[in-house]
Amino acid sequence: MRYGTKDVLCGVDFQVRRGEVLALLGPNGAGKTTTIEILEGFRKRSAGDVRVLGTDPDDGDEAWRARLGIVLQSWRDHGWWKVRELLDHLGRYYRPYRTPDRERPYDVDEMIGLVGLTEHARARVGALSGGQRRRLDVAVGLIGNPDLLFLDEPTTGFDPEARQEFHDLVQRLSSLEDTTILLTTHDLDEAEKLADRIVILAGGRIRADGTAAELARQVASKTEVRYTLDGAPRVDSVEDATRYVRGLFERHGDAVGDLEVRRARLEDVYLAMVREMEEA
Repeated sequence: MRYGTKDVLCGVDFQVRRGEVLALLGPNGAGKTTTIEILEGFRKRSAGDVRVLGTDPDDGDEAWRARLGIVLQSWRDHGWWKVRELLDHLGRYYRPYRTPDRERPYDVDEMIGLVGLTEHARARVGALSGGQRRRLDVAVGLIGNPDLLFLDEPTTGFDPEARQEFHDLVQRLSSLEDTTILLTTHDLDEAEKLADRIVILAGGRIRADGTAAELARQVASKTEVRYTLDGAPRVDSVEDATRYVRGLFERHGDAVGDLEVRRARLEDVYLAMVREMEEA
């Protein structure tokens, strides 16, 4: 993607498999939103080849769009609609595109229950709190029972309980209903928990692509082992934590206490890669 003489995306190349949850991470200005908008068909690319569900998004028709679910960062229309009425209305748009090999759209009341809005089904959208409105955004994205779901910062404004419920929903969609999910988030713990694979985008290029564990090994080959020995704190960096801990207990037995094995987390990987890119 090029704006004027500036390339904002260059050589971005990745695939997402059916039923996979892929997290697209990157700092502000990395090109995440532009990438997502190209895949959704909202923005025309300057060059390159893109296929989403087997179709070039630039050529996608209504039947193709009906197979997508999109949850934007913010969406503030239809404030005078009631929650159930809005979802029922939007769900009707998908019915002409149902085929025998695809399941029906979600039942409206089922969807309202899934996102935790049962008590607010008859409330006006404009009267919902920020977290409740975000749940409605997710319901709008799911009401057509999509094959591919785009989630752009989906849990912004969620309280811890709502966030956990949403995480359970994402895992259900990918594992039980085979929905493919492309997720962008600034919550690295959320990405590590939900994503089968993580792509880190920085400076308009892909800097890393793999599972959280694979990316951690790229940055830190050693594991940190924290423990006390006869009450004195110790910290060691080791290659094989399992073998090291086993030997530790064989040598010192009950003198070992407060054991903690700390492998590199996604946050460590992400910050190291972004820092390296910025220095370069």
